[in-house]
Amino acid sequence: MLRHRPTRPGPATDRVRRLTAMAGGQFRQPNDPNGPTGFGRALSSVKRPNPVVIAWRWRYELALVLGLAGSTFGIIQAYGAIWLVAALMAATAAFGLWPPGRRLLVTRAWCVITPHRLRTGCANAWINSRCGRLPIILLTTAQPFGERVLLWCVAGVSAEDLIAAREALIAACWAADIKVNRSDRHRQLVIVDVIRRPPNSPTSPEADRLSWPG
Repeated sequence: MLRHRPTRPGPATDRVRRLTAMAGGQFRQPNDPNGPTGFGRALSSVKRPNPVVIAWRWRYELALVLGLAGSTFGIIQAYGAIWLVAALMAATAAFGLWPPGRRLLVTRAWCVITPHRLRTGCANAWINSRCGRLPIILLTTAQPFGERVLLWCVAGVSAEDLIAAREALIAACWAADIKVNRSDRHRQLVIVDVIRRPPNSPTSPEADRLSWPG
């Protein structure tokens, strides 16, 4: 006789059961997994970006690598390795030992790092549409308190989702605090202030002039 073997639930089934158990009780926050919106998002995954999107998100890092490689090759071919070492020492002195240059380098670095950290925080806090799209980062601007990020909320995402996940975004961005402000005229536009320094801390005079597309 053939003995019937009970089927074991797969990982997807286990996940549904856990989320169903979490769904008991009252719904509290827009992106809370206990709520109907958060429950649906927890069952979906973030859409994998295509190569064009990946290249756009990492364009500053790619430009830096390609620029350094091209400059190194050009200096060696034209002047030799000695001038390359001299150029590296001059750059190190300008951005490492000169305080204004060091502040400028740190400020620009945070304008590049913050969009990556904010996207990571949104992905892990389930701030995405049902089809897995994350909010689009349009612009990152250096401010005296840290960075100001302009977001375009795709369909299915709102400012309330970012406010509900504020603590998770603070941890993801390595920030002291985060403030979320919605546009009164264009509801799909949200400003996220990533606060890294107290208001009365000394800041770089270049901060207000730096802006980076996300």
